Formats: sequence, C-alpha cells, structure tokens
Amino acid sequence: MSKDTSVDRNFALESVRVTEAAALAASKYMGGGDEKAADQAACRAMQKALNRLLLDGTIRIGEGGKEETENLYVGEKVGSGDGPKVDVALVALEGKSIVARGGPYAMSVMAIAEEGGFLTVPNIYMDKIAIGPGLPDGVVDLDKEPSENLGALADAKGCKVSDLVVCMLDRPRHGDLIAKIRDAGARIRLILDGDVSGVITASQADAGVDIFMGIGGAQQGVLAAAALRGVGGQMQGRLVFRNDDDRMQANDVGMEDPERKYSVEEMASGNITFAATGVTHSAMLEGVRHYSGGAITHSMVLRSMTGSFRLIECHHDFIRWPEKY
Repeated sequence: MSKDTSVDRNFALESVRVTEAAALAASKYMGGGDEKAADQAACRAMQKALNRLLLDGTIRIGEGGKEETENLYVGEKVGSGDGPKVDVALVALEGKSIVARGGPYAMSVMAIAEEGGFLTVPNIYMDKIAIGPGLPDGVVDLDKEPSENLGALADAKGCKVSDLVVCMLDRPRHGDLIAKIRDAGARIRLILDGDVSGVITASQADAGVDIFMGIGGAQQGVLAAAALRGVGGQMQGRLVFRNDDDRMQANDVGMEDPERKYSVEEMASGNITFAATGVTHSAMLEGVRHYSGGAITHSMVLRSMTGSFRLIECHHDFIRWPEKY
C-alpha cells in the first residue's frame, strides 16, 4: 500500500476519536481521589486509539521522556506507519488532579501538525498571555504591566477594565500578579489546573473570560498555541528558568535566549488540527456523561487551514462495540 504523504489531509474526526478514547477512560476515575490511575488510564487509551490511525507520527510534546513514562513519550512513533508523516502534541489528561477531585475543566487534548510544526520546548515553565480573535495586533504584551495590558484590552473591546475577567492557574506563584490585577480593577477566575483549557476559554466570546495570564507548563503553551491557530487569537510565551537544571534543559533543545517571546505562529506552524474532549464540565465542553451501556462525549476540533471550529457530540455504545473501549 502506498503511503499518503499529503499534509492537507483532514485529520479532524480521527483526532477526535483519540481524545474521546482518553476522556472516556479517565472519566471512570472522576471523583475517586486517584489522579495517577486516571492519568494512566487516559494514556493507555490514547495510545491505543492513536495507533489505529493511518499516519506515520512522532510525538513531539508528550507525557515525558522515554525514561519517565512507558506511554506517549517524546520521540515515540505512533500510528500505523502507513500514512503521512506528522508531528503529534498531546496531553492525555489535562487536569488529572481535577478529575481526582471531581472538579471542572479537565480535558483530553491532542494536536497534529506537518513535520516540524511544533516548537521543541523543555518540560519547564512558561509565562503566557493570551487573548481571543478580532483584536488589534500587539494589544497585549508580556513586557507590559498588568494594568497596561488590561487598560489596552478594555479600550480595544470598548469596555471598562472592571468588565474584564482574567483566567489564571490558582498557584502561590501568582500572588503578586493577582494583587496587580485586582488593583487595576479587573476580575479573576482562578482554575485548579489546565492552562490549555484556560487559553482556549479566553478565545471564546461566550465563555466569560477575556484574557489568560500567568505561568504554566511550556509544553501546554505549545498545545494552547495549536488551538489558537484554529480558533484565532493572540498569545505570547516566554520560558521561565527557576534553576540551572531548567537552563540546561532549554540549552539541550537549542533555546538559549531567556528573554525571547514566542508567538502563536512560532510555537505552532503549518497545517494544524487540534482536538479536545471534555472529561469534566467546563464553559466550553460538557464532561463525559455515562449511562447504562454507553456514554456521551462532547468535543471540539479546530483546523488552521480552514479556520473551521466543530463541536461534536458522540453517543458511544459499549454493548455494540465493547472492544473499542
């Protein structure tokens, strides 16, 4: 069989099947207090579904290095091997602690790009700022004070700063940033985990969030950029070096400038397909709903080539096709 080398192939439904599988597996542990079991189940299910796809894929953003995890490690080959060569970025379960507690905003996330489409980043922190589409270029900037960014964003949106809602991770490291945002007059939505979902929420007009700020994972930053390539919006990311080990990791992947700001296009380029399935409820996606003999999932899939944004509700029949689950 000849290999399909087209980078224009529509991976939308294939991608959603992969995130659905991971979300279904993780949802069985919702509220059970065992985040490790939820994460492992999601990883196993995602790998199994990925290897069904007709593609020759290499994981560029994954669950860790080969020495750290046996499933979905960086550099692992995925897919059937009989299809186009692509790069894959994924988080099988974003918000594993959320699932363990039964909280909102947990998702399964994956993006597919043509070879070289994802920025190679170390597994360290990244400072991020992100807004949705339809706003002037450069309206916000990581080098500006929060009050400046919020004032400029309010002017661009034709509203008051007090109308703005800022989304960020609920972490002690954000204490000073939170104080500055409140001093500026904006409101804050703190989330337990999941800065990919936080960035996507900021891009959705009806999600009740205007901007994402703060420090999260660098690899999650690349995935968030992949999502914005489909839905639109602006984002800047800058690596955060806490110690010499972080600097060494950055140097190992060729990222030697600690002051460099990366744009959406620098983090995720070319033709991108991004898929996410809700594990627990959020403003964007409903979580998995189980019923006797099946379950319902809600997913989104975005394509950078067409700018299309699909919301997909799937009813899964565990009785008719038990081996799939």
